[in-house]
Amino acid sequence: MNGRIVAVYGNIVIAEANGQVFQNSIGYCLRQDGAKLLSEVIRVRGRLADLQVFEETRGLKVGDTVEFQEEMLSVVLGPGLLGQIYDGLQNPLPQLAAQIGFFLEPGKYIHGLSAETRWPFTSARPAGQTVTAGDTLGSVPEGIFTHQIKVPFRMNQEYRIEKIAEPGEYTVEHPIAQLKDQNGVEYTITMQQKWPVKIPLNLARRRLMPQDPLVTRIRIIDSMFPVVRGGTYCIPGPFGAGKTVLQQITSRHAEVDIVILAACGERAGEVVETLREFPELIDPRTGKSLMERTIIICNTSAMPVAAREASVYTAATLGEYYRQMGLNVLLLADSTSRWAQAMREVSGRLEEIPGE
Repeated sequence: MNGRIVAVYGNIVIAEANGQVFQNSIGYCLRQDGAKLLSEVIRVRGRLADLQVFEETRGLKVGDTVEFQEEMLSVVLGPGLLGQIYDGLQNPLPQLAAQIGFFLEPGKYIHGLSAETRWPFTSARPAGQTVTAGDTLGSVPEGIFTHQIKVPFRMNQEYRIEKIAEPGEYTVEHPIAQLKDQNGVEYTITMQQKWPVKIPLNLARRRLMPQDPLVTRIRIIDSMFPVVRGGTYCIPGPFGAGKTVLQQITSRHAEVDIVILAACGERAGEVVETLREFPELIDPRTGKSLMERTIIICNTSAMPVAAREASVYTAATLGEYYRQMGLNVLLLADSTSRWAQAMREVSGRLEEIPGE
């Protein structure tokens, strides 16, 4: 379904739709030079839809076309996430730089997982068994971990395994299973799946109360300010107080499996310092680079506000994915104050009272 732009201010675009538009669905604003700018519907008022654009809106004009989609802003999940450096929309920044250089080009997006890497797949269930969302179909090795290939989380029925791939090497796009629901409809399953970042990825029946401590191996934290595994904590402090250094020490020595660092709204110098230092950090657990079990989400203060706001949601979704495998995930958001500032800017442009 298409619409027409009637107003542009900041990173907000108001479009008039010729059909039904859903909250939090995505759309593409088409510039006259052919660039398609990804955006998200954040408010619907009758036939008018307010979209926050994840790129600079320079070049958009009144009368330009907007292509509305039914899906929400999503990330791709599967083997190959560890060791990656993404932006807030899950574009791999090293691959993006290799294609277009060091200056980001609006409307350029890359798939979050490599379609060429082959993974040695081992099935965990024979054909004929019944499975539901989140059940393990097989596994592939990813670094020091066993990456479980699960039934897509969006599939909310019971399914019968009609066919499953033999042990061998496959890409994330290659079919590894064929499922059939109770109505006889068949579904082809690959190693990758999508999940909306604004919807919590949680298949648990109930949440257990946190009981065990998160051992950071930093004596002042573990003794005076203990952190519970499954809980949250914050590191307040002014500029230059050492918050980032403390995060790096925690990432290296804490008793966790996966480390996800969301650099949200940080100054470019701090982000560059993190990207240079993290690959050189030695993991005491393996003796290799800490990046082998780390994912970095980068959104500097110079990037659009909307992408900055999405970066923490992206990091949380990736963390929830590995949590579903039974792994302990440490999610570090640096900083949540700039994330809140980005959301206040969006609410201000919508002429709403910003929440504090």
